[in-house]
Amino acid sequence: MSLAVPASIAELPRRMSARGAARGRVRTRAGMRAAMLAGTVLSGTLLAALVTLPFQAVPAAAQADLVNTLASQVDPADPLLLEANELRYDFDRDVISAVGNVQIYYGGNTVEADRVDFDRRNGRLRANGNVRLTEPDGNVLRAGSMDLSEDLRDGFATALQLDTPERTRFLAESAKREDGNRTTFENGLYTVYTKPRNPPEKPPLWRIRAQTIVHNQQERTIEFEKASLEFFGRSLVYLPYLSMPDPSVKRKSGFLIPSAVFGDRVGVGVRVPYYLALGETYDLLLSATPLTKQGVLSQAEWRQKLIDGSYSIHVGGLIQAQPGEYTTSSGNRRFRGVVASKGEFDINERWKWGWDASWRTDRSFLDDYKFTRFGNAADVSQIYLTGQSERNRFDLRSYAFRISQEDYTAAAGFNAAGFSPVGSRLQDKQPFVHPVLDYNYIFEDPIAGGELSFTGNLTSLTRDQTDAIQVGATTRFRGVEGTFTRTSLRADWRSTVIDPLGQVFTPFAYVKGDLYFLSSQDKNVAALTDESFVGRIMPAVGIDYRFPFIGTFEGGNQIIEPVAQVIVRPNEGRIGELPNEDAQSIVFDSTTLFEYDKFSGFDRSEGGTRANIGLKYSLQFDEGFNVSALFGRSFHMGGTNSFKTADILDATSSSGLATNYSDYVGSLYFDSRQGLRVGAQARFDHKNFSIRRGQIEATGIYGPLTGNLAYAYLSAQPNLGIGTPREEVIGSASLRLQENWRLFGSVRYDLQRKNMVRDSFGIGYDDEGFSVSLAYAEDRSRNNGQTTDRLFFFRFGLRTLGDTQFSTNGNN
Repeated sequence: MSLAVPASIAELPRRMSARGAARGRVRTRAGMRAAMLAGTVLSGTLLAALVTLPFQAVPAAAQADLVNTLASQVDPADPLLLEANELRYDFDRDVISAVGNVQIYYGGNTVEADRVDFDRRNGRLRANGNVRLTEPDGNVLRAGSMDLSEDLRDGFATALQLDTPERTRFLAESAKREDGNRTTFENGLYTVYTKPRNPPEKPPLWRIRAQTIVHNQQERTIEFEKASLEFFGRSLVYLPYLSMPDPSVKRKSGFLIPSAVFGDRVGVGVRVPYYLALGETYDLLLSATPLTKQGVLSQAEWRQKLIDGSYSIHVGGLIQAQPGEYTTSSGNRRFRGVVASKGEFDINERWKWGWDASWRTDRSFLDDYKFTRFGNAADVSQIYLTGQSERNRFDLRSYAFRISQEDYTAAAGFNAAGFSPVGSRLQDKQPFVHPVLDYNYIFEDPIAGGELSFTGNLTSLTRDQTDAIQVGATTRFRGVEGTFTRTSLRADWRSTVIDPLGQVFTPFAYVKGDLYFLSSQDKNVAALTDESFVGRIMPAVGIDYRFPFIGTFEGGNQIIEPVAQVIVRPNEGRIGELPNEDAQSIVFDSTTLFEYDKFSGFDRSEGGTRANIGLKYSLQFDEGFNVSALFGRSFHMGGTNSFKTADILDATSSSGLATNYSDYVGSLYFDSRQGLRVGAQARFDHKNFSIRRGQIEATGIYGPLTGNLAYAYLSAQPNLGIGTPREEVIGSASLRLQENWRLFGSVRYDLQRKNMVRDSFGIGYDDEGFSVSLAYAEDRSRNNGQTTDRLFFFRFGLRTLGDTQFSTNGNN
């Protein structure tokens, strides 16, 4: 090998005595460090040595020989860098020694120690004193001493500590590594450690102590022999043998931690899951839950990732041993089960399609067996196609609704003559939507000096049973048997002009057209037209006026802004003669005061001339907190009031808009920007100013306490058969105790009936290696013949080992 040595080294004075050479030792000292094999690359193999010698010089021939000796041990394709305070070469034993602040970089590995001896004859590297080895994969080994092979792959260490990138830790009296793969720890401990932001060397609450721990990096497994699980330093469970995946493994076949369940109707059971990592892109999860009262609940979930998306299929079911436990619900049957599937795939960067669908044998299956998860099973199933760009959006979906509510017997006064009773055949009264299409497009360039946009909707659905209710002497319809299809297209134009005084004028116009196709409708619904094809159109023009007044003061500013809006339209046509599926919810409050059309959907179109008047106020302080408020009302000025004229449901007569002078609406919000937010909205009667609708919500964070509290009030709506007001309080809170402990709870209370609808509370502990929570909940809202559902839930988790849980479900 040709090796060029810098002139500064070649010209060093010859001070080495013959006796010193005979002793066979060359010693070099550096005041700060000796940097070896760091400099000029020679023939693509090694780096030249740079050594400064303020105290003692070495003959150039000896120095060059030392460099060549080290160079011959290094893979030409993988240079080595050595730094140390002192470098020694023992010719007799053929040992190179680095002493003091030693650092060796080779093959992505870093060795740090007080002293490192490299035995050329045996190809071993021995490190002593504060030894630290950092591997390319992020593992960090600390030891009192370490004996390694020349390529740093194999070795033996004493008083070892191994930290992994996954924040797991191995401690052992000694450890041996073979074939660069298999590490055996003797008298070892396995645990986790915290992130640097937490208290350093925080002791873990749990650890596994074992006589032997074997870590196989190639198979990525950890095996424990004669082990025990210790908690708070005390042994809880003896484990003769335990095997687990390496913490870096995200997917590996094997049994997962089981969970336990107890219920009045299912008995006692244990869920045992087994995971199969069948390939890089697909897997299978199997589980069996033997139940003492109902038999074995079996489940299987298949998941697969493809190039353009992913999907999953979940199946579960059992043959009930005692179906009579569910005599009050649809669960009184032998076989019960569910099938659920979910998937989503990209067509290109803007378009995608997918589905989220499930089917179950009966309505109460998911609730009765809620101690486990059945994939994505839910009450709503859908398949969709969506596309979106910067200025337009396309969304096509079909829906099927599978309800969980059981049929019930309603009061006789609510049943409409000639139609099925109110609480019966509930599933048949749900529509199948095939499909609903929404499309939005905004033109990029101005049209006539303003912005032009299009909104389209197509809705087609089928219902097998008319959903009718008797209100006084009038029959109202929440849904009508038959097939209905409506297509709607709306074009909106608006422009904004600001005059020199700061007044803001926004003229606008829109036109909406609807086409209805009515097929096989219920002939008993006499209000609906018997025409199979109906068209209607609604044009409108209007102007929006705002005049903000801005005032500043020391510490902040405020804005007072009067707002007025006038909309001129013809009367709405065919009111009550057409189905109403998507415009049944009418919410008139401060958020909808300035909506051009206050109906929630396309099946109704607001008509007549209307004016909306309001006053906005905003107060902003330099410290950050602000207050905003709005108060106003709406006026019907001409034509037919769409909210006064009843359709087949008549959901609008209690909306607050049915008179020429609407109810008053207002809102008030406060945000401290320091964790506290309070908001309130209300609608006040236009005659006596009594509250018709109101809600208050507050969220806050104060030190360790986080909470949310909401109050809602709705006045009676006799036209919908709701003869009494509704009033509820909903709240939740979480209190952090010390560093890791927390208390949590929630409540929902009916103020009118003085009844607790739901409540729950619990306690939990969480840190980076361990979590445990205990919760108890009661639910009185289910319509299954039971007064109260009681749920007790316990969860226990050890990071890297897994989680387990225990739940009980009691019914009265």
